[in-house]
Amino acid sequence: MTVTRQSPPYCPPPAEALQTLHIDPEIIVADKPAGLLSVPGRGPEKAVCAQQILELRHGDALTVHRLDMDTSGLIVLARNKTAQRYLSIGFERRLGDKQYEAVVEGHMQEDTGVIELPIARHSLQRPLRHIDPEGQAAVTDWQVLDRTATTTRLLLTPRTGRTHQLRLHLSAIGHAILGDPFYGDRSRAQRLLLHAAALTLPHPDGSGPASFVSVCPF
Repeated sequence: MTVTRQSPPYCPPPAEALQTLHIDPEIIVADKPAGLLSVPGRGPEKAVCAQQILELRHGDALTVHRLDMDTSGLIVLARNKTAQRYLSIGFERRLGDKQYEAVVEGHMQEDTGVIELPIARHSLQRPLRHIDPEGQAAVTDWQVLDRTATTTRLLLTPRTGRTHQLRLHLSAIGHAILGDPFYGDRSRAQRLLLHAAALTLPHPDGSGPASFVSVCPF
């Protein structure tokens, strides 16, 4: 038997909350607000998403990668099939670089570290993942940016791109991201305190790496 994790009704933010940061003949880079799906979900009530809004705004907007609905920050879409294929291969081969900011529970003692814990699909609770020795390799670098008495602000650099990797990795070492409804305590913040803050990718036009930043909103 499969158990589906119940979530609150989908109430996306207004379309204008999704900001277009960069557009050229090959790519669109946008700043996605928390609470907005990257791509359409199941059912007509989940049709509103970053891809749909950007397609209405700019024309072709093809998915390259996704951010969790609860995560805010940088997302890139392709404007044609060739660019989509180029970017997808680049992400697959880890030719780009992504960095996230997060606020986590507790006071992390070390200033830097690496989390290496394999991740697998959860057999009973969708859409959760779990740590499993037989799962896919997953590696996250972290660096402390700031501390309070009860929380730590981190810069996170995933070396792999597993679903829910950052959320699950931080929870697994006892420092769940604040506001995480899946692997932490939703009540600790009004939203998941995870933001895609920096992105570097090989540009499809062959001009070399392109870098983008988004100021963390929390």
